[in-house]
Amino acid sequence: MADLHAFFRPQTVAIVGASKKPGKIGNVLVKNMLACGYPGRIYPVNPKEEEIEGLCCYPNLSAIGESVDLVVVAVPANRVIAVAQECGLTGAKNLVVISAGFKEVGKEGLILEKELTHICRSYGMGLLGPNCVGMMDTHVPINASFSAVFPKQGNIAFISQSGAMLVAILDWSLATGLGFSRIVSLGNKADLNEADFIAEAANDPNTRVILCYIEDVARGQQFLQVARAASHKKPVIILKSGASQAGAQAASSHTGALAGSDLAYETAFRQCGVIRARSMAELFDLAVAFAHQPIPKGNRVAVVTNAGGPGIVTTDSIEMSELTMARLSKETSQELRANLPREAAIYNPVDVLGDAGENRYRFALEKVLGDQSVDSALVLVCPTAVTEPEQTALAIIETHRIYPDKPVLAAYMGGKTLAGGAKLLAEEGIPCFTFPEPAVKVLSGMVRYARARELPEKEKELELGGIQPERVKEILQKVHQEGRLTLLGSEASQVAGCYGIAVAPIVLATSPDEAAAMAQEIGFPVVMKVASPQILHKTDIGGVKIGVETPQEVKKAFIEITENVQRFLPKVVIYGIEIQKMMPPGTELIIGMTRDVQFGPLIAFGLGGIYVNLLKDVSFRLAHGLTRQEIQQMLTETRAYTLLRGYRGEKPKDFGAIVEMIARTARLVLDFPEIEEMDINPVFAYPDGAFALDIKITIS
Repeated sequence: MADLHAFFRPQTVAIVGASKKPGKIGNVLVKNMLACGYPGRIYPVNPKEEEIEGLCCYPNLSAIGESVDLVVVAVPANRVIAVAQECGLTGAKNLVVISAGFKEVGKEGLILEKELTHICRSYGMGLLGPNCVGMMDTHVPINASFSAVFPKQGNIAFISQSGAMLVAILDWSLATGLGFSRIVSLGNKADLNEADFIAEAANDPNTRVILCYIEDVARGQQFLQVARAASHKKPVIILKSGASQAGAQAASSHTGALAGSDLAYETAFRQCGVIRARSMAELFDLAVAFAHQPIPKGNRVAVVTNAGGPGIVTTDSIEMSELTMARLSKETSQELRANLPREAAIYNPVDVLGDAGENRYRFALEKVLGDQSVDSALVLVCPTAVTEPEQTALAIIETHRIYPDKPVLAAYMGGKTLAGGAKLLAEEGIPCFTFPEPAVKVLSGMVRYARARELPEKEKELELGGIQPERVKEILQKVHQEGRLTLLGSEASQVAGCYGIAVAPIVLATSPDEAAAMAQEIGFPVVMKVASPQILHKTDIGGVKIGVETPQEVKKAFIEITENVQRFLPKVVIYGIEIQKMMPPGTELIIGMTRDVQFGPLIAFGLGGIYVNLLKDVSFRLAHGLTRQEIQQMLTETRAYTLLRGYRGEKPKDFGAIVEMIARTARLVLDFPEIEEMDINPVFAYPDGAFALDIKITIS
């Protein structure tokens, strides 16, 4: 990881491409550095000028006479390489390349960008950009950007892949009073990326919450490690836009067909504790809440309202989320009954009635926040003729100070009449919304984060015994040498067996007599299947025989399968007929893997058999960082879980055996990145054990 201390806290900053001309980017950069109150030394660099904005101007970096901590580059793209080379020779530590004209414009720009990255890495210089707005830190302060706005000081770090999105948010923040600790425009992410800046923000004492707007992740494994560690220190909230073209798209396996384009990101965020926002509004709603409110200890919410309808709407929204309505204690309900009007609702939601003033709100909120069964509170205020918006806001603020360890949010359900009270709440860091649903979403996000902090801070490698990676290597090398991308069923079973995955015995026969002998050794009855990587659906062409019980039947079936394949697919190469022990019926499951370009192997589990793509009862996890606890959670997320627990008098199935099979599959595909896709379908689960019946492995 890059050391970005000097990046955000440079003692010296040079601006290459500085300009005297108002409106030019080079002039805006100099003015912004001066206007923000940057305490270090600023060196404008332009061979045509002697002075810019009252600062001595230098013809080049060498003329400055000292190495510079941060160089901001705003010259045409074709001159950036020479500037970067000079930066390296003069000992510069970091570059911010504002200039556009790199990979975003096509092949020539990409070549230029690669050269720029190579130079920076050769000299050990950090590179932000190119094609970016720049960066800011309000606490240093420093404004190495061409933004028209320098935000209010705050505790929110905002990292954006879109420069336009970033400047729009900054402009909006002036109207809302939202404060930031750091602002980073990533640009093309040629070197430094979102993971580098998330890691740095996680260690920044002035940052309480980290926001990101991204369109992709530059380096998946780095991101997973950094985001997991950062999420243990402070919330990381990401708005990810765009469908991933690099996601698992293959349709040659069931798992590949089930994995949607955005699934790998969704899974990655969940596994490393990132909270995913679905809109810009939600991103900043969450930011405000995390910036000012405590992390809830649980998901139990109390609602205090002065109107029944909004209380019901809020209750519905809570029950449809990851939250639950708190069950108030008997003592709390009794105190509410004794002190509120007879018509008031004393159970959750607590309805203090439409004529409630600030005293009634204060009393009700104090009682519910003091209840041990309440983790957070949502206060609803509707405008009536006697509503006291400002006084009620003060009551909410003062009550929250008594119980600072529980989040309090509000919904002032009106406009002009309630604006004063809503403003008071916002100024005190109590998120206030016009309607309750966004408030519920925010509380739900806060609860998800509280749970995410329970994840291990670092990835733990699955500890497994009895694996034979050298034997797997030999099998895969043989397949490569034969020019194949798909393993035969017998080969796939051998690979699985080398990693301790329980497989129904299977062998490959090349003649009727050999098949009969092998079947007798395995034990009847057997299943016979044509062995050809070119045939995906063997049953459709008569390539499978089930329940074969004698040597004579085996020989006959061998000939029939061969003739069927030759009739329907005369040009297909047949490697032989696979003989497999026929297992007793069990609960049919699927365990699969498809490989995502950014994040690596994506493991699937769900109901298997012929209905897998129809029912799509599947949960996913990334193999990287997968724990047995996560695998157990995977099982509970599917309808298959109901069957596994024992349905309509059936015995429960062996959970431990299924968890172990998934763990060993994950270890296998991590150890062998050439395995592109893998399907174990079906897996038969029994009360004692589980066996893989059909395994398909595709290699790259």
